[in-house]
Amino acid sequence: MEKSLIALLEQSIKKNWDLDALTDYKGATLQYKDVARKIEKLHIIFEQSGIQKGDKIAICGRNSSHWGVAFLATITYGAVIVPILHEFKADNVHNIVNHSEAKLLFVGDIVWENLNENAMPNLEGIILINDYSLLISRSEKLTYAREHLNEMFGKKYPRNFRKEHIKYHEDSPEELAILNYTSGTTSFSKGVMLPYRAVWSNIRYALDVLPLKSGNKLVSMLPMAHMYGLAFEFLYTFCYGCHIYFLTRMPSPKIILQAFADVKPELVIAVPLIIEKIIKKNVLPKLQTPTMKILLKVPIISDKIKATVREQLMNAFGGNFYEIVVGGAAFNQEIETFMRSIDFPYTVGYGMTECAPLICYEDWKEFRAGSCGKPVHRMDVKILSPDPANIVGEIVCKGDNIMLGYYKNPEETAKAIDKDGWLHTGDLGIMDALGNVIIRGRSKNMLLGPSGQNIYPEEIEDKLNNMPYVSESIIIQQADGKLAALIYPDFDDAFAHGLNEKAVEEAMEANRVALNTELPAYEQIARVKIYHEEFEKTPKKSIKRFLYQEVR
Repeated sequence: MEKSLIALLEQSIKKNWDLDALTDYKGATLQYKDVARKIEKLHIIFEQSGIQKGDKIAICGRNSSHWGVAFLATITYGAVIVPILHEFKADNVHNIVNHSEAKLLFVGDIVWENLNENAMPNLEGIILINDYSLLISRSEKLTYAREHLNEMFGKKYPRNFRKEHIKYHEDSPEELAILNYTSGTTSFSKGVMLPYRAVWSNIRYALDVLPLKSGNKLVSMLPMAHMYGLAFEFLYTFCYGCHIYFLTRMPSPKIILQAFADVKPELVIAVPLIIEKIIKKNVLPKLQTPTMKILLKVPIISDKIKATVREQLMNAFGGNFYEIVVGGAAFNQEIETFMRSIDFPYTVGYGMTECAPLICYEDWKEFRAGSCGKPVHRMDVKILSPDPANIVGEIVCKGDNIMLGYYKNPEETAKAIDKDGWLHTGDLGIMDALGNVIIRGRSKNMLLGPSGQNIYPEEIEDKLNNMPYVSESIIIQQADGKLAALIYPDFDDAFAHGLNEKAVEEAMEANRVALNTELPAYEQIARVKIYHEEFEKTPKKSIKRFLYQEVR
Protein backbone atom coordinates (compact mmCIF):
# COMPACT_ATOMS: atom_id res chain seq x y z
CA MET A 1 0.00 0.00 0.00
CA GLU A 2 1.38 3.39 -1.01
CA LYS A 3 1.87 5.41 2.19
CA SER A 4 1.25 8.78 0.56
CA LEU A 5 -1.00 11.49 2.01
CA ILE A 6 -0.52 13.73 -1.06
CA ALA A 7 -1.66 10.87 -3.35
CA LEU A 8 -4.89 10.56 -1.28
CA LEU A 9 -5.54 14.32 -1.57
CA GLU A 10 -4.77 14.38 -5.31
CA GLN A 11 -7.03 11.37 -6.01
CA SER A 12 -9.89 12.94 -4.06
CA ILE A 13 -9.67 16.26 -5.93
CA LYS A 14 -9.73 14.49 -9.31
CA LYS A 15 -12.46 12.02 -8.36
CA ASN A 16 -14.76 14.60 -6.72
CA TRP A 17 -14.02 17.45 -9.17
CA ASP A 18 -17.62 18.69 -9.50
CA LEU A 19 -18.75 18.10 -5.89
CA ASP A 20 -19.01 20.74 -3.14
CA ALA A 21 -15.90 20.68 -0.94
CA LEU A 22 -15.60 23.57 1.53
CA THR A 23 -18.25 25.99 2.77
CA ASP A 24 -17.94 28.87 5.21
CA TYR A 25 -21.18 28.32 7.15
CA LYS A 26 -23.70 30.98 6.01
CA GLY A 27 -21.15 31.98 3.35
CA ALA A 28 -19.56 30.89 0.05
CA THR A 29 -18.92 27.33 -1.15
CA LEU A 30 -15.89 26.01 -3.02
CA GLN A 31 -16.17 22.86 -5.14
CA TYR A 32 -13.21 20.47 -5.38
CA LYS A 33 -12.26 22.02 -8.74
CA ASP A 34 -12.28 25.52 -7.14
CA VAL A 35 -9.99 24.25 -4.39
CA ALA A 36 -7.66 22.82 -7.06
CA ARG A 37 -7.59 26.13 -8.94
CA LYS A 38 -6.80 28.11 -5.79
CA ILE A 39 -4.08 25.61 -4.83
CA GLU A 40 -2.55 26.08 -8.28
CA LYS A 41 -2.55 29.87 -7.92
CA LEU A 42 -0.85 29.67 -4.52
CA HIS A 43 1.73 27.27 -6.02
CA ILE A 44 2.51 29.93 -8.67
CA ILE A 45 3.03 32.50 -5.88
CA PHE A 46 5.30 30.09 -3.95
CA GLU A 47 7.30 29.16 -7.03
CA GLN A 48 7.72 32.71 -8.38
CA SER A 49 8.75 34.06 -4.98
CA GLY A 50 11.45 31.40 -4.53
CA ILE A 51 9.87 29.16 -1.87
CA GLN A 52 11.71 25.81 -1.90
CA LYS A 53 10.46 22.36 -0.94
CA GLY A 54 11.04 21.93 2.80
CA ASP A 55 10.64 25.66 3.55
CA LYS A 56 8.21 26.48 6.39
CA ILE A 57 4.94 28.33 5.83
CA ALA A 58 2.93 29.36 8.91
CA ILE A 59 -0.84 29.88 9.14
CA CYS A 60 -2.79 31.56 11.93
CA GLY A 61 -6.50 32.37 11.76
CA ARG A 62 -9.99 31.09 12.47
CA ASN A 63 -11.20 28.02 10.56
CA SER A 64 -12.36 28.83 7.04
CA SER A 65 -12.34 27.46 3.49
CA HIS A 66 -9.37 29.67 2.62
CA TRP A 67 -7.48 28.38 5.69
CA GLY A 68 -8.04 24.86 4.35
CA VAL A 69 -6.87 25.79 0.85
CA ALA A 70 -3.70 27.49 2.16
CA PHE A 71 -2.92 24.36 4.20
CA LEU A 72 -3.43 22.05 1.20
CA ALA A 73 -1.45 24.33 -1.12
CA THR A 74 1.52 24.29 1.27
CA ILE A 75 1.82 20.53 1.68
CA THR A 76 1.01 19.68 -1.96
CA TYR A 77 3.85 22.05 -2.95
CA GLY A 78 6.26 20.17 -0.68
CA ALA A 79 6.67 22.94 1.90
CA VAL A 80 6.18 22.34 5.64
CA ILE A 81 3.03 23.80 7.20
CA VAL A 82 3.16 25.42 10.66
CA PRO A 83 -0.44 25.77 11.95
CA ILE A 84 -0.75 28.21 14.88
CA LEU A 85 -3.78 28.48 17.18
CA HIS A 86 -5.50 31.79 16.46
CA GLU A 87 -6.15 32.21 20.19
CA PHE A 88 -2.44 32.57 20.99
CA LYS A 89 -1.35 36.03 22.08
CA ALA A 90 0.66 38.11 19.60
CA ASP A 91 4.07 37.50 21.21
CA ASN A 92 3.41 33.73 21.15
CA VAL A 93 2.62 33.89 17.42
CA HIS A 94 5.80 35.93 16.83
CA ASN A 95 7.81 33.33 18.82
CA ILE A 96 6.50 30.39 16.79
CA VAL A 97 6.96 32.14 13.43
CA ASN A 98 10.56 32.96 14.37
CA HIS A 99 11.41 29.61 16.00
CA SER A 100 10.02 27.66 13.02
CA GLU A 101 11.96 29.86 10.54
CA ALA A 102 8.79 30.34 8.49
CA LYS A 103 9.25 32.21 5.18
CA LEU A 104 5.57 33.14 4.73
CA LEU A 105 2.68 33.68 7.12
CA PHE A 106 -0.98 33.32 6.20
CA VAL A 107 -2.97 35.32 8.73
CA GLY A 108 -6.63 35.96 9.55
CA ASP A 109 -7.85 39.57 9.70
CA ILE A 110 -8.67 39.46 13.45
CA VAL A 111 -5.28 37.94 14.32
CA TRP A 112 -3.44 40.44 12.09
CA GLU A 113 -4.77 43.44 14.05
CA ASN A 114 -2.63 42.42 17.03
CA LEU A 115 0.56 41.31 15.27
CA ASN A 116 3.71 43.32 14.65
CA GLU A 117 5.56 42.46 11.44
CA ASN A 118 8.79 43.98 12.85
CA ALA A 119 8.80 41.25 15.52
CA MET A 120 9.02 38.65 12.69
CA PRO A 121 12.04 39.91 10.72
CA ASN A 122 12.70 36.69 8.76
CA LEU A 123 9.32 36.52 7.02
CA GLU A 124 9.42 37.30 3.31
CA GLY A 125 5.71 38.00 3.23
CA ILE A 126 2.44 38.06 5.16
CA ILE A 127 -0.70 37.03 3.26
CA LEU A 128 -4.30 37.67 4.37
CA ILE A 129 -6.22 34.36 4.51
CA ASN A 130 -9.57 35.96 3.53
CA ASP A 131 -8.55 36.83 -0.07
CA TYR A 132 -4.81 36.00 -0.30
CA SER A 133 -3.95 39.69 -0.65
CA LEU A 134 -0.43 40.74 0.39
CA LEU A 135 -0.34 42.55 3.74
CA ILE A 136 3.46 42.76 3.87
CA SER A 137 6.00 41.91 1.20
CA ARG A 138 9.75 42.05 1.71
CA SER A 139 10.47 40.49 -1.66
CA GLU A 140 10.09 42.06 -5.08
CA LYS A 141 9.52 38.58 -6.55
CA LEU A 142 6.60 37.98 -4.18
CA THR A 143 5.04 41.38 -4.92
CA TYR A 144 5.39 40.82 -8.68
CA ALA A 145 3.92 37.30 -8.47
CA ARG A 146 0.86 38.48 -6.52
CA GLU A 147 0.24 41.47 -8.81
CA HIS A 148 0.54 39.39 -12.00
CA LEU A 149 -1.01 36.18 -10.65
CA ASN A 150 -4.02 35.90 -12.97
CA GLU A 151 -1.89 36.73 -15.99
CA MET A 152 0.66 34.02 -15.03
CA PHE A 153 -2.13 31.50 -14.38
CA GLY A 154 -3.69 32.31 -17.79
CA LYS A 155 -0.35 31.83 -19.57
CA LYS A 156 0.28 28.50 -17.82
CA TYR A 157 -3.25 27.19 -18.59
CA PRO A 158 -4.43 28.97 -21.75
CA ARG A 159 -7.28 26.50 -22.47
CA ASN A 160 -8.55 26.43 -18.88
CA PHE A 161 -7.34 24.44 -15.90
CA ARG A 162 -8.36 20.76 -15.83
CA LYS A 163 -7.90 17.83 -13.47
CA GLU A 164 -5.27 16.24 -15.74
CA HIS A 165 -3.02 19.25 -15.03
CA ILE A 166 -2.75 18.24 -11.38
CA LYS A 167 0.59 16.74 -10.37
CA TYR A 168 1.51 17.41 -6.78
CA HIS A 169 4.64 16.89 -4.70
CA GLU A 170 5.54 13.23 -4.15
CA ASP A 171 5.89 12.84 -0.40
CA SER A 172 8.13 10.25 1.25
CA PRO A 173 7.12 8.62 4.58
CA GLU A 174 9.84 10.14 6.80
CA GLU A 175 9.62 13.62 5.26
CA LEU A 176 8.44 16.44 7.55
CA ALA A 177 4.86 17.51 6.73
CA ILE A 178 3.56 19.48 9.72
CA LEU A 179 5.32 21.39 12.48
CA ASN A 180 2.70 21.75 15.23
CA TYR A 181 3.54 23.72 18.36
CA THR A 182 2.03 22.45 21.60
CA SER A 183 2.27 25.88 23.21
CA GLY A 184 3.04 29.46 22.42
CA THR A 185 6.05 30.52 24.46
CA THR A 186 9.52 29.48 23.35
CA SER A 187 10.70 28.46 26.83
CA PHE A 188 7.97 25.81 27.04
CA SER A 189 7.26 25.53 23.35
CA LYS A 190 7.72 22.22 21.65
CA GLY A 191 7.40 22.07 17.87
CA VAL A 192 6.13 18.56 17.17
CA MET A 193 7.63 17.31 13.89
CA LEU A 194 5.00 15.16 12.16
CA PRO A 195 6.19 13.22 9.12
CA TYR A 196 3.95 12.32 6.19
CA ARG A 197 3.69 8.69 7.35
CA ALA A 198 2.13 9.75 10.68
CA VAL A 199 -0.50 11.97 9.06
CA TRP A 200 -1.14 9.39 6.29
CA SER A 201 -1.51 6.57 8.85
CA ASN A 202 -4.18 8.53 10.80
CA ILE A 203 -6.11 9.41 7.64
CA ARG A 204 -5.83 5.88 6.20
CA TYR A 205 -7.15 4.44 9.49
CA ALA A 206 -10.16 6.77 9.48
CA LEU A 207 -10.87 5.93 5.82
CA ASP A 208 -10.78 2.22 6.75
CA VAL A 209 -12.99 2.30 9.86
CA LEU A 210 -15.38 5.28 9.58
CA PRO A 211 -18.30 4.74 7.21
CA LEU A 212 -18.51 7.92 5.14
CA LYS A 213 -18.80 8.41 1.38
CA SER A 214 -18.19 11.25 -1.04
CA GLY A 215 -20.84 13.94 -0.83
CA ASN A 216 -21.45 13.33 2.90
CA LYS A 217 -21.54 16.46 5.05
CA LEU A 218 -19.65 17.42 8.20
CA VAL A 219 -19.49 20.47 10.48
CA SER A 220 -15.96 21.57 11.44
CA MET A 221 -15.98 23.25 14.86
CA LEU A 222 -12.62 22.28 16.40
CA PRO A 223 -9.62 24.53 15.71
CA MET A 224 -7.81 23.28 12.59
CA ALA A 225 -4.49 24.35 14.11
CA HIS A 226 -5.04 21.48 16.59
CA MET A 227 -4.27 17.98 15.22
CA TYR A 228 -7.61 16.44 16.28
CA GLY A 229 -9.72 18.88 14.25
CA LEU A 230 -7.18 19.05 11.42
CA ALA A 231 -6.92 15.28 10.91
CA PHE A 232 -10.55 14.20 11.31
CA GLU A 233 -12.75 17.18 10.50
CA PHE A 234 -10.66 18.29 7.55
CA LEU A 235 -8.00 16.01 6.02
CA TYR A 236 -9.85 12.69 6.41
CA THR A 237 -13.19 14.06 5.20
CA PHE A 238 -11.51 15.91 2.31
CA CYS A 239 -9.81 12.65 1.22
CA TYR A 240 -13.28 11.04 1.15
CA GLY A 241 -14.81 13.75 -1.04
CA CYS A 242 -17.03 15.06 1.77
CA HIS A 243 -18.57 18.54 2.01
CA ILE A 244 -17.09 20.38 5.03
CA TYR A 245 -18.87 23.34 6.66
CA PHE A 246 -16.61 25.61 8.72
CA LEU A 247 -18.05 27.49 11.69
CA THR A 248 -16.03 30.63 11.06
CA ARG A 249 -17.11 32.23 14.38
CA MET A 250 -16.66 31.13 17.99
CA PRO A 251 -18.62 27.87 18.23
CA SER A 252 -21.18 28.58 20.98
CA PRO A 253 -23.75 25.81 21.68
CA LYS A 254 -26.44 27.95 20.00
CA ILE A 255 -24.45 28.34 16.74
CA ILE A 256 -23.46 24.65 16.82
CA LEU A 257 -27.07 23.45 17.27
CA GLN A 258 -28.21 25.72 14.44
CA ALA A 259 -25.43 24.41 12.16
CA PHE A 260 -26.30 20.77 12.97
CA ALA A 261 -29.99 21.47 12.19
CA ASP A 262 -29.07 23.10 8.84
CA VAL A 263 -26.29 20.77 7.68
CA LYS A 264 -27.45 17.41 9.15
CA PRO A 265 -23.90 15.97 9.23
CA GLU A 266 -23.20 12.25 8.71
CA LEU A 267 -20.48 12.22 11.39
CA VAL A 268 -19.84 14.44 14.41
CA ILE A 269 -16.32 15.02 15.78
CA ALA A 270 -16.39 16.82 19.14
CA VAL A 271 -14.77 17.51 22.48
CA PRO A 272 -16.65 16.47 25.66
CA LEU A 273 -17.54 20.00 26.71
CA ILE A 274 -19.71 20.64 23.64
CA ILE A 275 -21.64 17.37 24.14
CA GLU A 276 -21.96 17.97 27.89
CA LYS A 277 -23.31 21.50 27.42
CA ILE A 278 -25.93 20.39 24.91
CA ILE A 279 -27.10 17.49 27.11
CA LYS A 280 -27.13 19.54 30.32
CA LYS A 281 -29.06 22.39 28.67
CA ASN A 282 -31.44 20.57 26.37
CA VAL A 283 -32.06 17.10 27.80
CA LEU A 284 -31.34 16.52 31.49
CA PRO A 285 -33.68 19.25 32.86
CA LYS A 286 -36.66 17.50 31.19
CA LEU A 287 -35.72 14.19 32.83
CA GLN A 288 -35.33 15.59 36.32
CA THR A 289 -38.96 16.50 37.00
CA PRO A 290 -40.63 14.42 39.78
CA THR A 291 -43.11 12.79 37.30
CA MET A 292 -40.31 11.82 34.92
CA LYS A 293 -38.26 10.25 37.73
CA ILE A 294 -41.24 8.01 38.64
CA LEU A 295 -41.96 7.06 35.03
CA LEU A 296 -38.32 6.12 34.42
CA LYS A 297 -38.66 3.46 37.16
CA VAL A 298 -41.50 1.68 35.28
CA PRO A 299 -39.80 -0.77 32.85
CA ILE A 300 -41.96 -0.48 29.68
CA ILE A 301 -42.64 3.25 30.06
CA SER A 302 -38.97 3.90 30.84
CA ASP A 303 -37.90 2.19 27.59
CA LYS A 304 -40.31 4.39 25.65
CA ILE A 305 -39.08 7.54 27.41
CA LYS A 306 -35.47 6.58 26.75
CA ALA A 307 -36.24 6.01 23.07
CA THR A 308 -37.90 9.45 22.90
CA VAL A 309 -34.98 11.10 24.69
CA ARG A 310 -32.52 9.35 22.36
CA GLU A 311 -34.45 10.62 19.34
CA GLN A 312 -34.51 14.17 20.72
CA LEU A 313 -30.78 14.09 21.35
CA MET A 314 -30.08 12.59 17.91
CA ASN A 315 -32.11 15.43 16.39
CA ALA A 316 -30.15 18.03 18.38
CA PHE A 317 -27.09 16.92 16.36
CA GLY A 318 -28.96 16.95 13.06
CA GLY A 319 -30.49 13.43 13.29
CA ASN A 320 -28.45 12.04 10.41
CA PHE A 321 -25.10 10.93 11.87
CA TYR A 322 -23.52 7.49 12.27
CA GLU A 323 -21.77 8.31 15.56
CA ILE A 324 -20.25 11.08 17.63
CA VAL A 325 -16.50 10.72 18.17
CA VAL A 326 -15.43 12.38 21.41
CA GLY A 327 -11.78 13.17 22.12
CA GLY A 328 -9.37 15.77 23.42
CA ALA A 329 -10.32 15.56 27.12
CA ALA A 330 -11.83 13.29 29.74
CA PHE A 331 -15.57 12.71 29.53
CA ASN A 332 -17.90 13.57 32.41
CA GLN A 333 -18.86 10.18 33.92
CA GLU A 334 -22.45 11.12 34.70
CA ILE A 335 -23.05 12.23 31.11
CA GLU A 336 -21.36 9.13 29.71
CA THR A 337 -23.52 6.85 31.91
CA PHE A 338 -26.62 8.68 30.70
CA MET A 339 -25.60 8.36 27.02
CA ARG A 340 -24.92 4.67 27.49
CA SER A 341 -28.33 4.19 29.18
CA ILE A 342 -30.22 5.52 26.13
CA ASP A 343 -27.98 3.57 23.68
CA PHE A 344 -26.67 6.78 22.12
CA PRO A 345 -24.10 6.26 19.31
CA TYR A 346 -20.96 7.80 20.78
CA THR A 347 -17.38 6.67 21.20
CA VAL A 348 -14.32 8.13 22.94
CA GLY A 349 -10.88 8.17 21.32
CA TYR A 350 -7.43 8.94 22.73
CA GLY A 351 -4.48 10.67 21.17
CA MET A 352 -1.89 13.42 21.40
CA THR A 353 -0.27 15.86 19.00
CA GLU A 354 2.87 13.69 19.01
CA CYS A 355 0.85 10.90 17.32
CA ALA A 356 -0.84 13.10 14.69
CA PRO A 357 -3.00 12.48 16.90
CA LEU A 358 -4.55 8.98 17.23
CA ILE A 359 -3.43 6.27 19.66
CA CYS A 360 -6.75 4.50 20.46
CA TYR A 361 -10.26 4.32 19.00
CA GLU A 362 -13.18 1.89 18.74
CA ASP A 363 -16.45 1.97 16.77
CA TRP A 364 -19.40 2.89 19.02
CA LYS A 365 -21.02 -0.55 18.60
CA GLU A 366 -17.98 -2.27 20.15
CA PHE A 367 -16.88 0.54 22.44
CA ARG A 368 -16.45 -0.21 26.16
CA ALA A 369 -17.87 2.63 28.31
CA GLY A 370 -15.26 4.38 30.44
CA SER A 371 -12.43 3.40 28.08
CA CYS A 372 -10.93 5.25 25.12
CA GLY A 373 -10.95 2.33 22.70
CA LYS A 374 -8.22 0.01 21.44
CA PRO A 375 -4.87 0.73 19.77
CA VAL A 376 -5.39 1.87 16.17
CA HIS A 377 -3.85 0.15 13.13
CA ARG A 378 -0.06 0.40 12.77
CA MET A 379 0.31 1.33 16.47
CA ASP A 380 1.45 -0.77 19.45
CA VAL A 381 0.40 0.35 22.92
CA LYS A 382 1.50 -1.04 26.26
CA ILE A 383 1.23 -0.14 29.94
CA LEU A 384 4.47 0.05 31.92
CA SER A 385 3.16 -1.93 34.88
CA PRO A 386 3.75 -5.40 36.41
CA ASP A 387 0.02 -6.14 35.89
CA PRO A 388 -1.33 -3.89 33.09
CA ALA A 389 -4.95 -5.03 33.57
CA ASN A 390 -5.06 -4.07 37.26
CA ILE A 391 -2.10 -1.89 38.21
CA VAL A 392 -1.91 1.58 36.72
CA GLY A 393 1.21 2.41 34.72
CA GLU A 394 2.40 4.87 32.10
CA ILE A 395 0.91 4.45 28.61
CA VAL A 396 3.62 4.12 25.94
CA CYS A 397 3.20 3.59 22.21
CA LYS A 398 5.17 3.11 19.01
CA GLY A 399 4.34 2.79 15.32
CA ASP A 400 3.60 4.77 12.17
CA ASN A 401 1.72 7.59 13.94
CA ILE A 402 4.72 8.69 16.04
CA MET A 403 6.43 12.05 15.50
CA LEU A 404 10.03 12.47 14.34
CA GLY A 405 10.79 14.46 17.49
CA TYR A 406 10.65 18.05 18.76
CA TYR A 407 12.04 20.73 16.45
CA LYS A 408 15.50 21.98 17.54
CA ASN A 409 15.05 20.21 20.88
CA PRO A 410 17.00 16.92 21.08
CA GLU A 411 16.85 16.89 24.92
CA GLU A 412 13.05 16.87 25.04
CA THR A 413 12.92 14.40 22.14
CA ALA A 414 15.17 11.99 24.06
CA LYS A 415 12.91 12.30 27.12
CA ALA A 416 9.79 11.54 25.06
CA ILE A 417 11.00 8.72 22.76
CA ASP A 418 13.19 6.01 24.33
CA LYS A 419 15.99 4.15 22.57
CA ASP A 420 13.59 1.37 21.50
CA GLY A 421 11.25 3.85 19.80
CA TRP A 422 8.50 3.91 22.45
CA LEU A 423 6.82 7.28 22.93
CA HIS A 424 6.17 7.98 26.62
CA THR A 425 2.78 9.70 26.74
CA GLY A 426 2.95 10.86 30.35
CA ASP A 427 -0.59 9.49 30.78
CA LEU A 428 -1.45 6.75 33.25
CA GLY A 429 -3.84 3.89 32.64
CA ILE A 430 -4.64 0.19 32.46
CA MET A 431 -5.51 -2.12 29.55
CA ASP A 432 -8.13 -4.88 29.78
CA ALA A 433 -7.85 -8.35 28.24
CA LEU A 434 -9.53 -7.17 25.03
CA GLY A 435 -7.03 -4.34 24.55
CA ASN A 436 -9.27 -1.46 25.70
CA VAL A 437 -7.25 1.34 27.28
CA ILE A 438 -8.70 3.02 30.36
CA ILE A 439 -7.01 6.30 31.29
CA ARG A 440 -6.62 6.88 35.01
CA GLY A 441 -4.89 10.24 35.04
CA ARG A 442 -2.21 12.39 33.52
CA SER A 443 1.23 12.23 35.00
CA LYS A 444 2.00 15.32 33.01
CA ASN A 445 0.41 18.43 34.38
CA MET A 446 -1.19 19.46 31.11
CA LEU A 447 -4.82 20.59 31.31
CA LEU A 448 -7.28 20.80 28.43
CA GLY A 449 -9.24 23.87 27.42
CA PRO A 450 -12.90 23.84 26.35
CA SER A 451 -12.11 23.01 22.71
CA GLY A 452 -9.29 20.62 23.52
CA GLN A 453 -6.57 23.33 23.57
CA ASN A 454 -3.47 22.36 25.55
CA ILE A 455 -3.01 24.38 28.74
CA TYR A 456 0.35 24.19 30.48
CA PRO A 457 -0.11 25.35 34.09
CA GLU A 458 3.63 25.94 34.56
CA GLU A 459 3.56 28.70 31.93
CA ILE A 460 0.74 30.55 33.69
CA GLU A 461 2.37 30.01 37.12
CA ASP A 462 5.60 31.39 35.73
CA LYS A 463 3.86 34.66 34.87
CA LEU A 464 1.87 34.77 38.11
CA ASN A 465 4.92 34.15 40.30
CA ASN A 466 6.49 37.31 38.88
CA MET A 467 3.56 39.48 39.98
CA PRO A 468 3.48 41.67 43.11
CA TYR A 469 3.57 39.83 46.45
CA VAL A 470 3.27 36.32 44.97
CA SER A 471 5.62 33.78 46.50
CA GLU A 472 4.40 30.67 44.68
CA SER A 473 1.30 29.42 42.89
CA ILE A 474 -0.49 26.44 41.38
CA ILE A 475 -2.99 26.59 38.53
CA ILE A 476 -5.68 23.92 38.74
CA GLN A 477 -8.79 23.04 36.78
CA GLN A 478 -12.01 23.01 38.79
CA ALA A 479 -14.89 20.56 38.30
CA ASP A 480 -16.67 23.05 36.03
CA GLY A 481 -13.62 23.20 33.73
CA LYS A 482 -12.64 26.73 34.80
CA LEU A 483 -9.14 27.50 36.01
CA ALA A 484 -8.32 28.63 39.54
CA ALA A 485 -5.09 30.03 40.95
CA LEU A 486 -3.94 28.80 44.35
CA ILE A 487 -1.50 31.39 45.69
CA TYR A 488 0.84 31.46 48.66
CA PRO A 489 1.54 35.21 48.94
CA ASP A 490 4.81 36.70 50.14
CA PHE A 491 3.22 37.96 53.37
CA ASP A 492 6.50 39.28 54.83
CA ASP A 493 7.06 41.53 51.81
CA ALA A 494 3.41 42.60 51.71
CA PHE A 495 3.28 43.46 55.45
CA ALA A 496 6.59 45.30 55.15
CA HIS A 497 4.93 47.50 52.53
CA GLY A 498 2.09 48.32 54.89
CA LEU A 499 -0.52 45.91 53.49
CA ASN A 500 -2.95 44.18 55.82
CA GLU A 501 -4.64 40.79 55.21
CA LYS A 502 -7.53 42.34 53.25
CA ALA A 503 -5.15 44.40 51.09
CA VAL A 504 -3.20 41.21 50.27
CA GLU A 505 -6.43 39.60 49.07
CA GLU A 506 -7.16 42.66 46.93
CA ALA A 507 -3.63 42.58 45.50
CA MET A 508 -4.06 38.90 44.51
CA GLU A 509 -7.37 39.71 42.80
CA ALA A 510 -5.67 42.60 40.96
CA ASN A 511 -2.97 40.13 39.85
CA ARG A 512 -5.65 37.77 38.52
CA VAL A 513 -7.24 40.55 36.46
CA ALA A 514 -3.84 41.74 35.15
CA LEU A 515 -2.74 38.19 34.30
CA ASN A 516 -5.94 37.51 32.32
CA THR A 517 -5.10 40.38 29.96
CA GLU A 518 -1.99 38.40 28.95
CA LEU A 519 -3.73 35.05 28.49
CA PRO A 520 -5.93 33.66 25.68
CA ALA A 521 -9.64 33.14 26.44
CA TYR A 522 -9.28 29.42 27.17
CA GLU A 523 -6.58 30.08 29.83
CA GLN A 524 -8.47 32.74 31.81
CA ILE A 525 -8.27 32.42 35.61
CA ALA A 526 -11.77 32.44 37.12
CA ARG A 527 -10.86 32.72 40.79
CA VAL A 528 -8.07 32.91 43.35
CA LYS A 529 -7.63 31.05 46.62
CA ILE A 530 -5.05 32.22 49.14
CA TYR A 531 -2.95 29.76 51.13
CA HIS A 532 -1.28 30.82 54.37
CA GLU A 533 1.42 28.18 54.29
CA GLU A 534 3.96 27.17 51.69
CA PHE A 535 2.86 24.37 49.37
CA GLU A 536 4.24 20.92 50.22
CA LYS A 537 7.29 19.99 48.19
CA THR A 538 9.09 16.86 47.01
CA PRO A 539 12.80 16.35 47.88
CA LYS A 540 13.55 17.99 44.50
CA LYS A 541 11.65 21.05 45.75
CA SER A 542 8.85 20.75 43.23
CA ILE A 543 5.34 21.28 44.55
CA LYS A 544 3.31 18.11 45.24
CA ARG A 545 0.55 19.09 42.83
CA PHE A 546 -1.61 16.05 43.51
CA LEU A 547 -2.33 17.42 46.99
CA TYR A 548 -3.93 20.53 45.52
CA GLN A 549 -6.47 19.34 42.99
CA GLU A 550 -9.56 21.26 44.07
CA VAL A 551 -10.59 24.57 45.57
CA ARG A 552 -12.41 23.92 48.81
